[in-house]
Amino acid sequence: MAKIISVSNQKGGVGKTTTSINLACGLAMANKRVLLIDIDPQFNATTGVGYEIDNKTLSMYHVFVGEKKLKDVIVKNVKENVDLAPSSIDVAAVDLILLEQKNNNQNVLKTQIDEIKDDYDFIIIDCPPSLGLINRNGLAISNTVLIPIQAEHYAMHGVAQLLRTIKKVKETLNKDLTVEGVLVTMFDARTKLAHDILEEIMKTFGPKVYRSVIPRNIKISESSIDGKSIFEYDRNGPGSVAYLDFVKEVLKENGYS
Repeated sequence: MAKIISVSNQKGGVGKTTTSINLACGLAMANKRVLLIDIDPQFNATTGVGYEIDNKTLSMYHVFVGEKKLKDVIVKNVKENVDLAPSSIDVAAVDLILLEQKNNNQNVLKTQIDEIKDDYDFIIIDCPPSLGLINRNGLAISNTVLIPIQAEHYAMHGVAQLLRTIKKVKETLNKDLTVEGVLVTMFDARTKLAHDILEEIMKTFGPKVYRSVIPRNIKISESSIDGKSIFEYDRNGPGSVAYLDFVKEVLKENGYS
């Protein structure tokens, strides 16, 4: 049965999608069967693994509105050992559609994932930078939430609200939901500010903060634009080394040597 991890932060631009892609691909490199589910209307995780969508693409929109089952929209082997449930711009309308449904509108994704979770070792859900019904659907089915936080000004903005949302989801939808870990991204070791923010994050989250820190590195941004993981794009670069160390931490925390 798959370990289900939502990657979430209400604040945009924190490396959320890049982390989702590279976590999925890194786990796959360790011979784990991985499903990457993109529920962000910006669909950057979809294009970031090299899958191009058009107006005929079956996406998570069709799953959320009940037109298709999740298993019908999954694209097999977009990367070796990585399947993809793509997003599209239409997903932007899902929050409103679910709000109108009212009944069971926070468990749509849970029902669908329950049907396929035995096919994978890990399911990684790239959540939108918001705390609406799409995000709650992700949290409702997840075992854990992984929170990327950038080492820059206002790093903690939005995190407190995300933690309140996690608490509410635990109380109402998913009592077993926990924080997988906190990943510090866009870290510039040359600046005192970055070190000060890292210290603040460690004081706040303690042992939940990964030892691995993702550096500010242009190759990381370029890789997803090119539809590749950082491991494919810049195999021996600092971004690749950092994400590989992070994936090793995730594997170890989940009982894999």
